[in-house]
Amino acid sequence: MPTTKTIAILAMPGVQLLDVSGPLDVFAEANVQARTEAYRLRVIASQPGTIRSSSGVRLMPDAVIGEDIDEPIHTLLVAGTPHAASAATNLDVTAWLRKLTPKARRFGSVCSGAFVLAQAGLLNGRRVTTHWAVADQLAQAFPAVQVDADAIHVRDGRLRTAAGVTAGLDLSLALVEEDLGREVAMKVAAQLVMFFKRPGGQMQFSRKGEAAPTGRSALQEVQRWIAANPAEDHSVAHLAGRMSLSPRHFARLFTQEVGATPAAWVEGIRVSAARRLLEAGDAAPKQVAAQCGFADADTLRRAFQRQVGITPAEYRKRYAHAVG
Repeated sequence: MPTTKTIAILAMPGVQLLDVSGPLDVFAEANVQARTEAYRLRVIASQPGTIRSSSGVRLMPDAVIGEDIDEPIHTLLVAGTPHAASAATNLDVTAWLRKLTPKARRFGSVCSGAFVLAQAGLLNGRRVTTHWAVADQLAQAFPAVQVDADAIHVRDGRLRTAAGVTAGLDLSLALVEEDLGREVAMKVAAQLVMFFKRPGGQMQFSRKGEAAPTGRSALQEVQRWIAANPAEDHSVAHLAGRMSLSPRHFARLFTQEVGATPAAWVEGIRVSAARRLLEAGDAAPKQVAAQCGFADADTLRRAFQRQVGITPAEYRKRYAHAVG
């Protein structure tokens, strides 16, 4: 019989409920499928009282940081909150994490919980992931952290991190496989009607290409023109002409104020347009490529796989008519 492992999830005010309940359900189902108490589940609060989640549902914690916990923690996870990326550092939480994580067999985060670990200095020199929408922000705020914006979950030594929200289930299932074996983990996945290994990365869910125009007003007008007319000629020379600038000056200005080269930005816009057509589910690959400014279907496929992580055909299969 396996030794019971205590799984502790730190949940702070405003926590994303699924960041807590998702992993807990995976571990609880593992107990059912393993026919033994493989896991003991604990929710830890950052302050006394109930924890109000971002959806308004309240959680009753098993313990509060600073209190003695009856059993050693095997796995400590920090759940995310919608505003974790901009929240002020909680010094009590930081001190508690620095004290507890060295004693845990594993530690990590779900979604934006990575920011809390980063604020405690626990991610320096590590490879991690977080929700695609805040991955760049994490990388910029903590340059010593290597952020993989596409990964569903990442293992780096004792550290485990998961991307946004439902990726916490994927991470928990991977931990179950690690602890109890593939057969039990597959039974858990079947019972919870989830992928045993989710295909593709999280960038297939990203909507980064639809960001609002940035930079000076003339550059914003160029960006709006590109987005409204993805199939037009968007070479640097042509775009520079719209602003009456030399190609070299335009490229430098665009990169400096928008944060991407003109070519990279245009590709992102064209891929976003292709995604919308693929979601509609009607146009053939050649038609999608032509309507979005790609030379041919092969060029579309390469750009799409680079930006989204899967092929246009795979994307259509998963998302056709899902958006409408």
